Amino acid sequence: MTDTAPNTQRVLPPGVSAGHDDLVEAAGSPIGAGLIKDSYHPDLTNEDLAPLRKQSWSSYNIFAFWMSDVHSVGGYVTAGSLFALGLNSWQVLIALLIGIVIVNFFCNLVAKPSQQAGVPYPVICRSVFGVLGANVPAIIRGLIAVAWYGIQTYLASAALNVVLLKLFPALMPYADLRQHGFLGLPTLGWVTFAVLWVLQAAVFWTGMETIRRFIDFCGPAVYVVMFLLAGYLIHRAGWGAINLNLGAVRYTGWAAVPVMLGAIALVVSYFSGPMLNFGDFSRYGRSFEAVKKGNFLGLPVNFLVFSVLVVVTTSLTLPIFGTLLTDPVDTVARIDNPFAIVLGALTFAIATVGINIVANFISPAFDFSNVSPRRISWRAGGMIAAVGSVLITPWNLYNDPEVIHYTLETLGAFIGPLFGVLIADFYLVRKQHVVVDDLFTMSPTGRYYYTKGYHPAAIIATAIGAALAVVPVLWANGPAMQTLVQYTWFIGMAVGLLVYRAIGRHSALTERVAQTARRQ
Repeated sequence: MTDTAPNTQRVLPPGVSAGHDDLVEAAGSPIGAGLIKDSYHPDLTNEDLAPLRKQSWSSYNIFAFWMSDVHSVGGYVTAGSLFALGLNSWQVLIALLIGIVIVNFFCNLVAKPSQQAGVPYPVICRSVFGVLGANVPAIIRGLIAVAWYGIQTYLASAALNVVLLKLFPALMPYADLRQHGFLGLPTLGWVTFAVLWVLQAAVFWTGMETIRRFIDFCGPAVYVVMFLLAGYLIHRAGWGAINLNLGAVRYTGWAAVPVMLGAIALVVSYFSGPMLNFGDFSRYGRSFEAVKKGNFLGLPVNFLVFSVLVVVTTSLTLPIFGTLLTDPVDTVARIDNPFAIVLGALTFAIATVGINIVANFISPAFDFSNVSPRRISWRAGGMIAAVGSVLITPWNLYNDPEVIHYTLETLGAFIGPLFGVLIADFYLVRKQHVVVDDLFTMSPTGRYYYTKGYHPAAIIATAIGAALAVVPVLWANGPAMQTLVQYTWFIGMAVGLLVYRAIGRHSALTERVAQTARRQ
């Protein structure tokens, strides 16, 4: 699979079908978006997972993807929290810059194999974990995404509740769990959660091109509202009220270094999910250069501008409202203009829907489809994730700080090794070469069949990396564990990469010898 020119379409080679009669569309693209050869095994192939026939996303589409990922309530709170760590504003900005440059570097690394092959993350993982073993990372990533899909839907519904209660105060009793509610959520919460659940499912169901247009809108829309909100607050408080230090400066000199390192780790951890998932989107890039340009604009440039805008807005809430508000929905709710409240809250709700679709809906759709391609299409995989997100009652998870604490740190412990193993295999073992056809064969002579479809080296490296990375989470009171727990993603990634590099090279050589013997 080679890069294609902008908006060009690959010529179908002999033995390739352009789609099946069941009219399952490849990630919402027209029929035949996935190239399916007669030699591809049906247990590994459907139109959603097959290599794309057309890769047309531009740098702007990738840029808009990252805007949707950053411009959310979670991104707002995360960026604002860094300026309240007790550092000088310039130290925070340096930490932000270093952290986001690291994210940009790793996103470029994980983007290339999927863009080059035109396949999503779980399929490219077959080259590492084996054609069947790829279900291990797919299921791990899919289950994590389901939990966060539910939590983000709940957060978006909370923003919608603000709008409804401001416009219709009579609904207040239905927002009280003690008067009207069940399973930990008031009746109004159930209604708004259901509305947003259906909205997200509808956007997802219409396909990847609709999703692309949706995220092209979401990111810029939040910028418009953010600038309007900042302008309104500056008009109220004056330019002199802006303070880039949201808390008292407590760390200076060398004492600030550990705090800055923690801030860098927080930035990388926050993006660890979308970073691992990025192959699901880079596969649509018209070229790797277009993907890299979109990453640069969407990550270092965009994230720094957004962060400065966040801290300006947050700092102005103190002189105006008498308290420091780190949630943009709370800030919007305190404005006296009903139109401004509706516009602001709805925009942040839509932005949260945007990040939820790109980060937590599309990826598990590919993951669950990869488990059983013959029975589970991309759409069916997405709906499995959507139903699962309700069954776990995410509002109860989010309302328990201890659960959130363990979830975030455990997330890093498992995502890190998956990332490290993939990067080690593609760049260090296979030297950026993937035989796409062998990703879809169950033949024992296939390069990625390994041992009965599983690659023990990748599974062992992932297990060791996750086991070591999760130690600071489970042994919280151990020596230096409070510090190490911030770096679970880095620990897991580094251990997974090094272990796989040590045993994967030997395993790949052994497997090639065995394949040659089988062919003879």
